[in-house]
Amino acid sequence: MALFRTRSAAVFGIDAHLIDVEVDLYPGTREFITVGLPDVAVRESRERIKSSLANCGFGFPNRSVTINLAPADLRKEGAGFDLPMAVGILGAMGTVAAEHLEGCLLVGELSLDGGLRPIRGALSIAVCARQQGLRRLVVPRANGAEAAVVEGLAVHGLRNLGEVVETVTHWENATPITNHGTLATWSNAAGLDFREVKGQQTAKRALEVAAAGDHNLLMIGPPGSGKTMLARRLAGLLPPLSFQEAIETTMVHSVAGLLHHEQGLLQERPFRAPHHVVSDAGLVGGGSGIPRPGEVSLAHNGLLFLDELPEFPRNALEVLRQPLEEGAVTISRASMTLSFPSRFMLVAAMNPCPCGYYGDTTRECRCTPPIIQRYLGKISGPLLDRIDIHVEVPAVKYKEMRSDGSAEGTAEIRARVERAREVQKARGCYNARLPARLIRKYCPLDEAGERILELAVQRMGLSARAHDRILKLARTIADMSGSESIASRHVAEAVQYRSLDRSYWN
Repeated sequence: MALFRTRSAAVFGIDAHLIDVEVDLYPGTREFITVGLPDVAVRESRERIKSSLANCGFGFPNRSVTINLAPADLRKEGAGFDLPMAVGILGAMGTVAAEHLEGCLLVGELSLDGGLRPIRGALSIAVCARQQGLRRLVVPRANGAEAAVVEGLAVHGLRNLGEVVETVTHWENATPITNHGTLATWSNAAGLDFREVKGQQTAKRALEVAAAGDHNLLMIGPPGSGKTMLARRLAGLLPPLSFQEAIETTMVHSVAGLLHHEQGLLQERPFRAPHHVVSDAGLVGGGSGIPRPGEVSLAHNGLLFLDELPEFPRNALEVLRQPLEEGAVTISRASMTLSFPSRFMLVAAMNPCPCGYYGDTTRECRCTPPIIQRYLGKISGPLLDRIDIHVEVPAVKYKEMRSDGSAEGTAEIRARVERAREVQKARGCYNARLPARLIRKYCPLDEAGERILELAVQRMGLSARAHDRILKLARTIADMSGSESIASRHVAEAVQYRSLDRSYWN
């Protein structure tokens, strides 16, 4: 009887958990049994392992094989256990010594010829390995740059099973990958500039305020007025990812399998624009088996753009409440509860009515009042309360479209946004996420501001949440003007951005 143990990891949510891979060889009829709650992909690994060992010249033991993935009460999913299981079999055969694998974690999918294919969640696994005090991590070559971001861990990105055996038996000749988190400075790689947007000065100002304070935004206007064009340029106003933000964002995309091969940290803030046919699970995460991150998590530290907002299913929009309020999504299953980060800026766009021309001075609206109310009723009051800025985007006039006048570019607006954000960083958080206990401290109003806000709350029937969001907006506008105190003009502009509560929904 020969018993050998290797170490691997399983990813749940965006966190990885250490898994012991125990291999036992014993006389028998050459059975290959895998236990420890393996899914179909893990059970099928026996065929890949047999072919890999044979094609790499190691052969397969003329014995029965039992592999236990411990702890046994955690469900194991994916093909990333192929490599530690294969190395465990080689160790039980005497090809690899146990001391060579001390402090080492193995993960990777095997092809039939012994090649290593990339796996999901390599960055999460690297973080787990470092937290568990392991010294080395062996991953497929395509995952090397991603995993090497973690400092204090020797990461070896290898191409096939033969290289793995050679490396673990001669660590002194192996050179780990070095890629310790270099972030690029901001560049307008997509080439989207606000200079290309004709007219829409009010909407541009609203986008600048939203970017400065990390506020959620809703644009409403007729078709072709430039709502999507504005939304796609908003991403250029946001500051570059910090190192910690890049780590978090990359982990989510890696777990979802969206990270390009041989890519390290994500360099740009994500911009996600799901179609309105997206399901609840597609939007907030879930699915069969181990839950996967949804669009709100893939937009973590970036932008989530929902075009044609009323066309999204009502239940899908309602599940946005938790991530908008808490910055995280909690998914509960009978066997586990997982949490995904989802701190994003929501940017939504919609028409004022089904035909799109309600309130337009140049086109006649064909919708009756009940049809318009039914259309707008798809967006609930609680969801609307969580959107800080509502701005109308009217049709662009002909003279504005044909004007050759130079408008402000993204770089100039971005400079003002960054100055306002630096002021907020000194307070500890951006204004949109200012805790309730700090609102009175940082958002005091003078007598004139109090009167304006009281009148707005009474006339527009605003909720307590909308009241707080107006104060946060006013704080952002004051920061943009370089004012330490909130003046009445700042409150008045903040109230203006809630005008859709009065114009459409009341």
